[in-house]
Amino acid sequence: MAKKKVLFLCTGNSCRSQMAEAWTRELKSQTVEPFSAGLNPKGIDPFAVDAMEEAGLDTQMLSSKSLEVFLEETFDMIITLCDNAKESCPVFPGAEKVVHKSFHDPPEMASAYHYQDLKLDCYRKVRDEIRDFIKTLKI
Repeated sequence: MAKKKVLFLCTGNSCRSQMAEAWTRELKSQTVEPFSAGLNPKGIDPFAVDAMEEAGLDTQMLSSKSLEVFLEETFDMIITLCDNAKESCPVFPGAEKVVHKSFHDPPEMASAYHYQDLKLDCYRKVRDEIRDFIKTLKI
């Protein structure tokens, strides 16, 4: 049976969509081939990498990519992870299903703190929320 192709989409492809791709690779690699992209890719957030590696996730295969890279691809599911991506997501003709699940933006949450540990806590919280979402995802 062929793996289902899933694209996780957010604004910067620096944090949330990277976490979703990594968790999906970790938890559902037998049945799902995950990808991630951003409307305006910024590069991967170092705090996001720290939070993912802390949870034992492999970050070596992750890279920040533009949505444009995937416009000609066919996906079984597109999952938008922020409201901006939901509103801006182009139509993917081959996508069987489009799902929206918004998560808080870790860099925005962390901007309220000065201490590194408190900033990292924001990323941990979203990382764990995304993990829980991926666990329940029916693909």
